[in-house]
Amino acid sequence: MTESVLDYMIRLGRAAREASRLLARASTAQKNQALLAAAVALDQARPSLIEANEQDLAAGRAVGLEPALLDRLALTPARIDGMIAGLRQVAALPDPVGSIRDMGYRPSGIQIGKMRVPIGVIGIIYESRPNVTIDAASLCLKSGNATILRGGSEAIHSNRAIAVCIQKGLADAGLPAAAVQVVETTDRAAVGALITLPEYVDVIVPRGGRGLIERISQDARVPVIKHLDGICHVYVDEQANLEKALRIAVNAKCYRYGICGAMETLLVHEQVAADFLPGFAAALEEKGVEIRGCTKTRTVINAQPATEEDWSTEYLAPILSIKVVQTLDDAVAHINHYGSHHTDAIVTEHLGHSQRFLAEVDSSSVMVNAPTCFADGFEYGLGAEIGISTDKLHARGPVGLEGLTSEKYIVIGDGQLRS
Repeated sequence: MTESVLDYMIRLGRAAREASRLLARASTAQKNQALLAAAVALDQARPSLIEANEQDLAAGRAVGLEPALLDRLALTPARIDGMIAGLRQVAALPDPVGSIRDMGYRPSGIQIGKMRVPIGVIGIIYESRPNVTIDAASLCLKSGNATILRGGSEAIHSNRAIAVCIQKGLADAGLPAAAVQVVETTDRAAVGALITLPEYVDVIVPRGGRGLIERISQDARVPVIKHLDGICHVYVDEQANLEKALRIAVNAKCYRYGICGAMETLLVHEQVAADFLPGFAAALEEKGVEIRGCTKTRTVINAQPATEEDWSTEYLAPILSIKVVQTLDDAVAHINHYGSHHTDAIVTEHLGHSQRFLAEVDSSSVMVNAPTCFADGFEYGLGAEIGISTDKLHARGPVGLEGLTSEKYIVIGDGQLRS
Protein backbone atom coordinates (compact mmCIF):
# COMPACT_ATOMS: atom_id res chain seq x y z
CA MET A 1 0.00 0.00 0.00
CA THR A 2 1.39 3.40 -0.95
CA GLU A 3 2.11 5.71 1.98
CA SER A 4 -0.17 8.77 2.09
CA VAL A 5 1.27 12.28 2.33
CA LEU A 6 -0.17 12.61 5.84
CA ASP A 7 1.38 9.34 6.97
CA TYR A 8 4.69 10.39 5.44
CA MET A 9 4.67 13.72 7.30
CA ILE A 10 3.69 12.01 10.57
CA ARG A 11 6.65 9.68 10.09
CA LEU A 12 8.95 12.67 9.61
CA GLY A 13 7.43 14.37 12.65
CA ARG A 14 7.92 11.39 14.91
CA ALA A 15 11.53 11.01 13.79
CA ALA A 16 12.14 14.73 14.33
CA ARG A 17 10.67 14.61 17.84
CA GLU A 18 12.96 11.71 18.77
CA ALA A 19 15.95 13.46 17.22
CA SER A 20 15.17 16.69 19.10
CA ARG A 21 15.61 14.90 22.41
CA LEU A 22 19.05 13.70 21.34
CA LEU A 23 20.01 17.12 20.05
CA ALA A 24 18.99 18.77 23.32
CA ARG A 25 21.84 16.95 25.06
CA ALA A 26 24.39 17.23 22.23
CA SER A 27 27.53 19.16 23.11
CA THR A 28 28.51 22.38 21.42
CA ALA A 29 31.59 20.63 20.02
CA GLN A 30 29.42 17.91 18.48
CA LYS A 31 27.08 20.41 16.83
CA ASN A 32 30.00 22.44 15.52
CA GLN A 33 31.60 19.30 14.12
CA ALA A 34 28.45 18.58 12.13
CA LEU A 35 28.35 22.14 10.76
CA LEU A 36 32.00 22.17 9.72
CA ALA A 37 31.75 18.71 8.15
CA ALA A 38 28.71 19.86 6.17
CA ALA A 39 30.72 22.86 4.94
CA VAL A 40 33.45 20.52 3.67
CA ALA A 41 30.83 18.33 2.00
CA LEU A 42 29.29 21.37 0.25
CA ASP A 43 32.69 22.47 -1.02
CA GLN A 44 33.38 19.01 -2.41
CA ALA A 45 29.91 18.74 -3.97
CA ARG A 46 30.04 21.93 -6.07
CA PRO A 47 29.64 20.17 -9.44
CA SER A 48 26.63 18.15 -8.29
CA LEU A 49 25.07 21.21 -6.65
CA ILE A 50 25.39 23.24 -9.86
CA GLU A 51 24.04 20.35 -11.93
CA ALA A 52 21.01 19.93 -9.67
CA ASN A 53 20.39 23.67 -9.65
CA GLU A 54 20.51 23.79 -13.45
CA GLN A 55 17.68 21.26 -13.54
CA ASP A 56 15.60 23.55 -11.34
CA LEU A 57 16.47 26.67 -13.33
CA ALA A 58 15.60 24.98 -16.61
CA ALA A 59 12.25 23.86 -15.21
CA GLY A 60 11.63 27.37 -13.86
CA ARG A 61 12.30 28.99 -17.22
CA ALA A 62 10.03 26.47 -18.90
CA VAL A 63 7.08 27.46 -16.70
CA GLY A 64 7.81 31.19 -17.00
CA LEU A 65 9.13 32.06 -13.54
CA GLU A 66 9.71 35.79 -13.10
CA PRO A 67 13.35 36.98 -13.34
CA ALA A 68 13.40 37.92 -9.64
CA LEU A 69 12.34 34.39 -8.70
CA LEU A 70 14.90 32.85 -11.03
CA ASP A 71 17.52 35.03 -9.37
CA ARG A 72 16.47 33.73 -5.96
CA LEU A 73 16.60 30.18 -7.26
CA ALA A 74 20.09 30.35 -8.76
CA LEU A 75 22.99 28.69 -6.93
CA THR A 76 25.97 30.64 -8.22
CA PRO A 77 29.54 29.84 -7.11
CA ALA A 78 29.41 32.96 -4.94
CA ARG A 79 26.22 31.76 -3.22
CA ILE A 80 27.76 28.36 -2.58
CA ASP A 81 30.70 30.23 -1.06
CA GLY A 82 28.17 32.12 1.04
CA MET A 83 26.52 28.92 2.27
CA ILE A 84 29.89 27.49 3.26
CA ALA A 85 30.84 30.73 5.02
CA GLY A 86 27.48 30.74 6.78
CA LEU A 87 28.02 27.24 8.17
CA ARG A 88 31.46 28.17 9.45
CA GLN A 89 30.22 31.41 10.95
CA VAL A 90 27.38 29.67 12.79
CA ALA A 91 29.88 27.12 14.10
CA ALA A 92 31.97 29.99 15.46
CA LEU A 93 29.04 31.65 17.23
CA PRO A 94 28.49 31.19 20.98
CA ASP A 95 26.04 28.41 21.74
CA PRO A 96 23.01 29.91 23.51
CA VAL A 97 21.76 26.56 24.79
CA GLY A 98 22.31 26.00 28.48
CA SER A 99 23.22 29.58 29.34
CA ILE A 100 21.78 30.69 32.68
CA ARG A 101 20.90 34.24 33.72
CA ASP A 102 19.43 36.17 36.61
CA MET A 103 20.18 33.57 39.27
CA GLY A 104 19.26 34.98 42.65
CA TYR A 105 18.16 33.97 46.12
CA ARG A 106 14.61 34.37 47.34
CA PRO A 107 13.72 34.98 51.02
CA SER A 108 12.92 31.27 51.32
CA GLY A 109 16.53 30.41 50.49
CA ILE A 110 15.83 28.90 47.05
CA GLN A 111 17.71 30.14 43.98
CA ILE A 112 15.74 31.04 40.86
CA GLY A 113 17.04 31.85 37.37
CA LYS A 114 16.42 31.21 33.70
CA MET A 115 18.08 28.69 31.38
CA ARG A 116 18.03 29.00 27.59
CA VAL A 117 16.81 25.82 25.89
CA PRO A 118 15.89 24.63 22.37
CA ILE A 119 12.32 25.04 21.19
CA GLY A 120 12.23 21.42 19.99
CA VAL A 121 11.08 20.75 16.42
CA ILE A 122 10.90 23.58 13.90
CA GLY A 123 9.12 23.26 10.58
CA ILE A 124 10.35 25.65 7.90
CA ILE A 125 8.39 26.26 4.70
CA TYR A 126 10.05 28.36 2.03
CA GLU A 127 10.09 29.16 -1.66
CA SER A 128 12.73 29.47 -4.36
CA ARG A 129 15.98 30.14 -2.52
CA PRO A 130 17.85 26.87 -1.93
CA ASN A 131 20.46 28.58 0.26
CA VAL A 132 17.67 28.86 2.85
CA THR A 133 18.10 25.10 3.32
CA ILE A 134 21.59 25.66 4.69
CA ASP A 135 20.66 28.76 6.70
CA ALA A 136 17.76 26.98 8.34
CA ALA A 137 19.57 23.70 8.97
CA SER A 138 22.64 25.38 10.48
CA LEU A 139 20.74 27.65 12.83
CA CYS A 140 18.34 24.94 13.98
CA LEU A 141 21.18 22.51 14.53
CA LYS A 142 23.37 24.94 16.49
CA SER A 143 20.39 25.94 18.66
CA GLY A 144 19.65 22.28 19.41
CA ASN A 145 16.44 21.99 17.39
CA ALA A 146 15.42 19.28 14.97
CA THR A 147 14.02 20.70 11.77
CA ILE A 148 11.74 19.63 8.92
CA LEU A 149 12.45 21.63 5.78
CA ARG A 150 9.84 21.96 3.07
CA GLY A 151 11.29 23.94 0.18
CA GLY A 152 9.43 24.99 -2.92
CA SER A 153 8.87 22.47 -5.69
CA GLU A 154 10.84 24.74 -8.02
CA ALA A 155 14.02 24.04 -5.97
CA ILE A 156 13.52 20.33 -5.27
CA HIS A 157 16.66 19.09 -7.03
CA SER A 158 18.85 21.75 -5.42
CA ASN A 159 17.44 21.07 -1.96
CA ARG A 160 17.98 17.34 -2.29
CA ALA A 161 21.61 17.89 -3.29
CA ILE A 162 22.15 20.22 -0.33
CA ALA A 163 20.47 17.73 2.01
CA VAL A 164 23.02 15.09 1.06
CA CYS A 165 25.80 17.40 2.29
CA ILE A 166 23.94 18.11 5.54
CA GLN A 167 23.47 14.40 6.18
CA LYS A 168 27.21 13.84 5.72
CA GLY A 169 27.87 16.44 8.37
CA LEU A 170 25.40 14.88 10.83
CA ALA A 171 26.87 11.42 10.28
CA ASP A 172 30.41 12.71 10.80
CA ALA A 173 29.40 14.13 14.19
CA GLY A 174 27.40 11.08 15.27
CA LEU A 175 24.11 13.00 15.31
CA PRO A 176 20.80 11.47 14.16
CA ALA A 177 19.92 11.84 10.49
CA ALA A 178 16.43 12.99 11.49
CA ALA A 179 17.91 16.11 13.07
CA VAL A 180 17.55 17.74 9.63
CA GLN A 181 14.95 16.31 7.23
CA VAL A 182 14.14 17.71 3.80
CA VAL A 183 10.62 16.85 2.66
CA GLU A 184 11.02 14.77 -0.49
CA THR A 185 7.54 15.17 -1.92
CA THR A 186 6.45 18.24 -3.89
CA ASP A 187 2.79 17.52 -3.09
CA ARG A 188 1.27 20.66 -1.55
CA ALA A 189 -0.62 18.47 0.90
CA ALA A 190 2.69 18.11 2.75
CA VAL A 191 2.48 21.73 3.84
CA GLY A 192 -1.08 21.27 5.11
CA ALA A 193 0.02 18.26 7.12
CA LEU A 194 3.14 19.88 8.55
CA ILE A 195 1.29 22.90 9.95
CA THR A 196 -1.34 20.78 11.68
CA LEU A 197 0.91 18.43 13.69
CA PRO A 198 1.36 20.19 17.06
CA GLU A 199 2.21 16.89 18.73
CA TYR A 200 5.39 16.69 16.62
CA VAL A 201 6.14 20.28 15.53
CA ASP A 202 6.61 23.15 18.00
CA VAL A 203 6.80 26.15 15.66
CA ILE A 204 6.45 26.88 11.94
CA VAL A 205 8.58 29.45 10.12
CA PRO A 206 7.21 30.33 6.66
CA ARG A 207 9.45 32.16 4.18
CA GLY A 208 7.85 33.19 0.93
CA GLY A 209 5.19 35.30 -0.70
CA ARG A 210 2.16 36.82 0.95
CA GLY A 211 -0.15 34.06 -0.31
CA LEU A 212 1.93 31.31 1.31
CA ILE A 213 2.32 33.12 4.61
CA GLU A 214 -1.34 34.16 4.86
CA ARG A 215 -2.44 30.60 4.15
CA ILE A 216 -0.14 29.17 6.80
CA SER A 217 -1.10 31.81 9.37
CA GLN A 218 -4.78 31.05 8.78
CA ASP A 219 -4.59 27.26 8.74
CA ALA A 220 -1.76 26.40 11.15
CA ARG A 221 -2.43 24.64 14.41
CA VAL A 222 1.21 25.21 15.30
CA PRO A 223 2.58 28.62 16.44
CA VAL A 224 4.02 30.65 13.54
CA ILE A 225 7.00 33.01 13.36
CA LYS A 226 6.38 34.95 10.17
CA HIS A 227 6.99 37.95 8.05
CA LEU A 228 4.72 39.21 5.33
CA ASP A 229 5.96 41.66 2.72
CA GLY A 230 9.23 43.53 2.74
CA ILE A 231 7.83 46.96 1.86
CA CYS A 232 10.91 48.92 2.91
CA HIS A 233 11.38 52.69 2.81
CA VAL A 234 14.25 55.15 2.75
CA TYR A 235 13.37 58.69 3.85
CA VAL A 236 15.68 61.50 2.71
CA ASP A 237 15.31 64.19 5.35
CA GLU A 238 15.69 67.93 4.73
CA GLN A 239 18.83 67.73 6.89
CA ALA A 240 20.37 64.92 4.83
CA ASN A 241 23.79 64.96 3.20
CA LEU A 242 22.53 64.50 -0.35
CA GLU A 243 25.67 62.81 -1.68
CA LYS A 244 25.42 60.27 1.12
CA ALA A 245 21.70 59.95 0.52
CA LEU A 246 22.25 59.19 -3.17
CA ARG A 247 24.67 56.35 -2.42
CA ILE A 248 22.42 54.91 0.26
CA ALA A 249 19.22 55.07 -1.77
CA VAL A 250 20.78 53.52 -4.90
CA ASN A 251 22.29 50.70 -2.84
CA ALA A 252 19.01 50.13 -0.99
CA LYS A 253 17.17 49.61 -4.26
CA CYS A 254 19.78 48.11 -6.56
CA TYR A 255 21.91 45.84 -4.35
CA ARG A 256 19.50 43.03 -5.22
CA TYR A 257 15.93 43.57 -6.36
CA GLY A 258 14.61 40.21 -5.15
CA ILE A 259 15.46 40.42 -1.44
CA CYS A 260 12.96 41.39 1.24
CA GLY A 261 15.23 44.22 2.41
CA ALA A 262 15.20 46.02 -0.94
CA MET A 263 13.79 49.54 -0.84
CA GLU A 264 10.39 49.70 -2.54
CA THR A 265 9.41 53.31 -1.74
CA LEU A 266 11.60 56.40 -1.47
CA LEU A 267 10.30 59.31 0.59
CA VAL A 268 11.91 62.71 0.04
CA HIS A 269 11.39 65.93 2.00
CA GLU A 270 10.00 68.65 -0.25
CA GLN A 271 12.80 71.07 0.63
CA VAL A 272 15.46 68.81 -0.96
CA ALA A 273 13.40 67.10 -3.68
CA ALA A 274 14.50 69.42 -6.50
CA ASP A 275 18.18 69.02 -5.57
CA PHE A 276 18.10 65.27 -4.89
CA LEU A 277 15.70 63.63 -7.31
CA PRO A 278 17.27 64.47 -10.71
CA GLY A 279 20.62 62.86 -9.86
CA PHE A 280 18.92 59.92 -8.19
CA ALA A 281 16.62 59.35 -11.17
CA ALA A 282 19.61 59.44 -13.54
CA ALA A 283 21.40 56.80 -11.43
CA LEU A 284 18.35 54.54 -11.49
CA GLU A 285 17.85 55.07 -15.22
CA GLU A 286 21.38 53.73 -15.81
CA LYS A 287 20.38 50.57 -13.95
CA GLY A 288 17.07 50.18 -15.80
CA VAL A 289 14.81 50.89 -12.82
CA GLU A 290 11.27 52.10 -13.57
CA ILE A 291 10.17 55.02 -11.39
CA ARG A 292 6.59 55.64 -10.32
CA GLY A 293 6.08 58.98 -8.63
CA CYS A 294 3.53 61.12 -6.87
CA THR A 295 2.35 64.38 -8.44
CA LYS A 296 5.11 66.44 -6.79
CA THR A 297 7.76 63.92 -7.86
CA ARG A 298 6.63 64.19 -11.48
CA THR A 299 7.08 67.96 -11.44
CA VAL A 300 10.80 67.37 -10.79
CA ILE A 301 11.61 64.22 -12.81
CA ASN A 302 10.04 62.05 -15.48
CA ALA A 303 8.14 59.19 -13.86
CA GLN A 304 5.07 57.06 -14.31
CA PRO A 305 2.13 58.12 -12.12
CA ALA A 306 2.10 56.25 -8.81
CA THR A 307 -1.22 54.73 -7.79
CA GLU A 308 -2.51 54.09 -4.29
CA GLU A 309 -1.63 50.43 -4.79
CA ASP A 310 2.03 51.27 -5.40
CA TRP A 311 2.54 52.46 -1.82
CA SER A 312 1.69 49.01 -0.49
CA THR A 313 3.40 46.90 -3.15
CA GLU A 314 6.53 44.77 -2.71
CA TYR A 315 7.87 44.80 -6.26
CA LEU A 316 10.90 42.48 -5.88
CA ALA A 317 11.81 43.95 -9.26
CA PRO A 318 13.52 47.02 -10.81
CA ILE A 319 10.55 49.26 -9.98
CA LEU A 320 10.50 52.03 -7.36
CA SER A 321 7.79 54.35 -6.09
CA ILE A 322 8.72 57.86 -4.92
CA LYS A 323 6.72 60.26 -2.76
CA VAL A 324 7.59 63.82 -1.77
CA VAL A 325 6.51 64.60 1.82
CA GLN A 326 6.22 67.86 3.71
CA THR A 327 7.51 66.81 7.14
CA LEU A 328 9.17 64.06 9.13
CA ASP A 329 5.75 63.40 10.66
CA ASP A 330 4.37 62.73 7.18
CA ALA A 331 7.20 60.32 6.41
CA VAL A 332 6.70 58.37 9.65
CA ALA A 333 2.92 58.27 9.13
CA HIS A 334 3.34 57.00 5.57
CA ILE A 335 5.74 54.25 6.67
CA ASN A 336 3.59 53.09 9.56
CA HIS A 337 0.47 53.05 7.37
CA TYR A 338 1.78 51.50 4.14
CA GLY A 339 4.87 49.64 5.29
CA SER A 340 5.12 46.02 6.33
CA HIS A 341 7.01 46.63 9.61
CA HIS A 342 10.12 45.07 8.06
CA THR A 343 12.96 47.61 7.59
CA ASP A 344 12.94 51.37 7.14
CA ALA A 345 15.72 53.97 7.06
CA ILE A 346 16.25 57.70 7.43
CA VAL A 347 19.11 59.66 5.89
CA THR A 348 19.79 62.75 8.00
CA GLU A 349 22.51 64.67 9.80
CA HIS A 350 20.01 65.88 12.41
CA LEU A 351 20.34 63.92 15.67
CA GLY A 352 16.85 64.79 16.87
CA HIS A 353 15.25 63.68 13.62
CA SER A 354 17.14 60.38 13.67
CA GLN A 355 16.13 59.73 17.29
CA ARG A 356 12.48 60.44 16.52
CA PHE A 357 12.59 58.14 13.49
CA LEU A 358 14.13 55.33 15.55
CA ALA A 359 11.50 55.71 18.26
CA GLU A 360 8.40 56.23 16.14
CA VAL A 361 8.78 53.93 13.12
CA ASP A 362 7.12 50.61 14.04
CA SER A 363 9.38 48.19 12.16
CA SER A 364 11.54 45.24 13.11
CA SER A 365 14.68 47.06 11.90
CA VAL A 366 15.00 50.86 11.83
CA MET A 367 18.15 52.40 10.38
CA VAL A 368 19.93 55.74 10.30
CA ASN A 369 22.20 56.60 7.35
CA ALA A 370 22.34 53.01 6.11
CA PRO A 371 20.55 51.17 3.27
CA THR A 372 17.71 48.79 4.08
CA CYS A 373 19.47 45.91 2.33
CA PHE A 374 21.62 45.56 5.47
CA ALA A 375 18.62 43.83 7.09
CA ASP A 376 20.14 40.38 7.02
CA GLY A 377 21.19 37.88 9.65
CA PHE A 378 24.68 37.53 8.19
CA GLU A 379 25.20 41.30 8.25
CA TYR A 380 23.85 41.48 11.81
CA GLY A 381 26.43 38.95 13.00
CA LEU A 382 23.88 36.18 13.51
CA GLY A 383 25.74 33.87 11.11
CA ALA A 384 22.61 33.37 9.08
CA GLU A 385 18.92 33.87 9.62
CA ILE A 386 15.88 31.69 9.67
CA GLY A 387 13.86 34.65 8.40
CA ILE A 388 13.01 38.23 9.29
CA SER A 389 10.07 38.31 11.63
CA THR A 390 7.67 41.23 11.50
CA ASP A 391 5.78 39.78 14.46
CA LYS A 392 6.30 41.20 17.94
CA LEU A 393 6.15 37.80 19.65
CA HIS A 394 8.17 35.59 20.02
CA ALA A 395 10.99 37.00 17.88
CA ARG A 396 11.30 40.22 15.89
CA GLY A 397 13.68 41.13 13.08
CA PRO A 398 16.29 38.69 11.74
CA VAL A 399 15.80 35.44 13.65
CA GLY A 400 19.10 33.84 14.59
CA LEU A 401 20.17 31.40 17.26
CA GLU A 402 18.58 33.12 20.24
CA GLY A 403 15.29 33.51 18.38
CA LEU A 404 15.19 29.73 17.94
CA THR A 405 15.46 29.09 21.65
CA SER A 406 13.22 29.64 24.63
CA GLU A 407 13.81 30.01 28.36
CA LYS A 408 12.66 27.99 31.29
CA TYR A 409 12.87 28.79 34.97
CA ILE A 410 15.27 26.74 37.03
CA VAL A 411 14.91 26.49 40.79
CA ILE A 412 17.68 25.22 43.08
CA GLY A 413 17.06 24.45 46.71
CA ASP A 414 18.60 22.55 49.59
CA GLY A 415 15.61 21.07 51.34
CA GLN A 416 13.65 24.28 51.92
CA LEU A 417 9.91 23.89 52.46
CA ARG A 418 7.19 26.38 51.62
CA SER A 419 5.38 27.64 54.67
